[in-house]
Amino acid sequence: MSPKTSHRGQGQAEQGHVAVGRVLAPRGLDGEVKVAPLTNREELLAAGQEVWVLDTRRRIEGARWLKGQAYLKLSGIDSTEAAETLRGQLLSLPEALLEPLPEGHFYRFQIVGMQVYDGGGRHLGEVREVLATGGNDVYVVQGPQGEILVPAIDDVVKEVDVGAGRMVVEPMEGMLPG
Repeated sequence: MSPKTSHRGQGQAEQGHVAVGRVLAPRGLDGEVKVAPLTNREELLAAGQEVWVLDTRRRIEGARWLKGQAYLKLSGIDSTEAAETLRGQLLSLPEALLEPLPEGHFYRFQIVGMQVYDGGGRHLGEVREVLATGGNDVYVVQGPQGEILVPAIDDVVKEVDVGAGRMVVEPMEGMLPG
């Protein structure tokens, strides 16, 4: 089974938390904020859900979606001025609240930062980003040879050890520079 990553945030959420959205701007006069989702699971940004922002837990009191953006009313944010203080901030959830994924599937935060090696033990670099493409994800690895794009498919990704922060790949022809 090809490694699959759940499309959730890659921001710098506090330790033990996973980013699920980034506040873009205030919206309206009652403290509503426009949020760029960092997840494909709308229920994580739904009314009733609790999220953390600026080290404070807030309840989502209202949520609506329009053209891929979430518009959220957060508890305790009742004015445009209060909403403005959240601009650019991440909304996050504790990792412990995320449901376990099936074997061979990973959250992005588990992949980003992994050290990548070839089958012979040569260090290729660190996963810096996960790109979502139509067919499969692509891991952007930065290392001594520069940037390498690693397709997240069984023929290439041979081992993912989340606990050790290590991935072993079998590079395809032309995947490595030089």
